[in-house]
Amino acid sequence: MIKTRLCDLLGIEHPVFQGGMAWVANASLAAAVSNAGGLGIIGAMSAPAQWVKEEIAKVREKTSKPFAVNIMLMSPHAGDIARTVIEEHVPIVTTGAGNPAQYMKAWIAAGIKVVPVVASVGIARYVEKRGAIAVVAEGCEAGGHIGDLTTMVLVPQVVDAVKMPVVAAGGIADGRGLAAALMLGASGVQMGTRFLTAAECTIHPNYKQRILAAQDIDTLATGRRLGHPVRALKTPLTVRFAKAEFDSALTNEEVESIGAGALRIAVQEGDNERGCFMAGQCAGLVKCEQTAEEIITQIFSEAEALFKDQKPWLM
Repeated sequence: MIKTRLCDLLGIEHPVFQGGMAWVANASLAAAVSNAGGLGIIGAMSAPAQWVKEEIAKVREKTSKPFAVNIMLMSPHAGDIARTVIEEHVPIVTTGAGNPAQYMKAWIAAGIKVVPVVASVGIARYVEKRGAIAVVAEGCEAGGHIGDLTTMVLVPQVVDAVKMPVVAAGGIADGRGLAAALMLGASGVQMGTRFLTAAECTIHPNYKQRILAAQDIDTLATGRRLGHPVRALKTPLTVRFAKAEFDSALTNEEVESIGAGALRIAVQEGDNERGCFMAGQCAGLVKCEQTAEEIITQIFSEAEALFKDQKPWLM
């Protein structure tokens, strides 16, 4: 069995996180991943604190194992949710889309383990000094909000720069990706796109089918003009957004309005014309719907087989 120091640190059986995907990572998916031995994560997105509180309660009804809440720091409700995770004694918090420093002291004092998502060595060092117990180093192959560096480039540099465990994310969907991440020095992986087709994932069936039908070049990164690029599947909406970014006659506000509410539409309505189906470049590796337990079992079995297989170049 593959076990790293991340397992003992967080009390999980397998060193795998489920991404805190907005509108996707709810109690159903988070509890299923935690019950399967990974770290299930509730995605707080831009929801109010009361919704997050209710999802925490639902997770606790479904599992007694560790779970986390992902706080999107650009959310208007981030401050309220930061207090809610303390009040609800959430064991682990992951963060994204911003700097968590203003909340970390209070979280750590409350016994919460903080694991920020980072896109650079500098940010990883910064949060380590402020008490983070691990980081998720996410490459631009990932779905949703992305940075500039690839996973292959980012992960080993972050590993070299910090003493805490590093979780690799971005473009990982099978045992080969897990094995590669561990060889780069990571202590575990985070997967989002692979869990979109989990049986316990409650997104619209059209969303799952788009993932299952995706090929290698079917994603597109948009939003660089606005300073927060996002990777999603190519759809009429994302192609229109990409063209609008190069239209100097449009203001940033007009460009941003094109994608307003599009992720919710994809998740809840499955609308192929108006929806933004966020997904990573690894979507082409996802071939079937499985339970969260089957997904985790498969990727770790694949990785273990790779490590046991004696290749000629190792002789």
